[in-house]
Amino acid sequence: MKNVVRANPEVRATVLRIIFVITLILAWELVAQFKIIDPFYISQPSQIFKDLKHLFISGELGKHLTITLKEAFLGLTIGTFLGMAGGFILGRIELLAKIFEPIITALYGIPKLALAPVFVLWFGLGIESKVFLSLLMVFYLVFFNTYGGIKSVDPNLVGAVKLMGANELQLFTKVVLPSCVPWILAGLRGGLGASLLGAIVGEYIGASAGLGWMIQYATGTYQINRVMSCIVLLLFTGLILNTGLKILEKRLLKWRPRVDYDTIS
Repeated sequence: MKNVVRANPEVRATVLRIIFVITLILAWELVAQFKIIDPFYISQPSQIFKDLKHLFISGELGKHLTITLKEAFLGLTIGTFLGMAGGFILGRIELLAKIFEPIITALYGIPKLALAPVFVLWFGLGIESKVFLSLLMVFYLVFFNTYGGIKSVDPNLVGAVKLMGANELQLFTKVVLPSCVPWILAGLRGGLGASLLGAIVGEYIGASAGLGWMIQYATGTYQINRVMSCIVLLLFTGLILNTGLKILEKRLLKWRPRVDYDTIS
């Protein structure tokens, strides 16, 4: 077992990561138990576990988590589609890029979180306001990555493929799209977190259910255990989603040669 850990850097990193997390949790529990820091402010892992167990048994966990994930999923899906479409169109049509790219860049500078109350006013307390905020945050990340990926395609390669008789569809599917996949996935990686953030902030501003609403309610009633339980749920949700994206990325980019930087001198 020791030889496997030493020989495989990924296994070694995973083991060290697990040890670090366990050490951090134990230290947190001890600090709270001995009241080095008042647990009223930081809670403690054992109490968080009890609260999560209660939420699961009562059914509250499934109810609120489902609502938040639904909002985030819709925001991620719609935002990704619009971001990719916009990036591809502006990346391929120079005139449209000159017209709209500066406008989109300027709008990107507006703090999205400051718009949350406006969206609640427009769309109400339902999921629409959260979905809209979520998709807006995802859109910019995916759009700029897709647009950058289009612009990074080697023009000499495009010219060579055209000389070989490729039409626009073949050029797009065989050259442009494969070149953009790493860029799009990078945008999606950021978009996963952004979609959850948009849903949570929207719920925090105005909602009647969801993890963001739970955090807001628990904060107002000084239930630090409930606040930390929601944060732990979001942490594990983000971890699972990112792991899924990594698996997808490996499958989509398996054609790319892997570079072992340890062997480069």
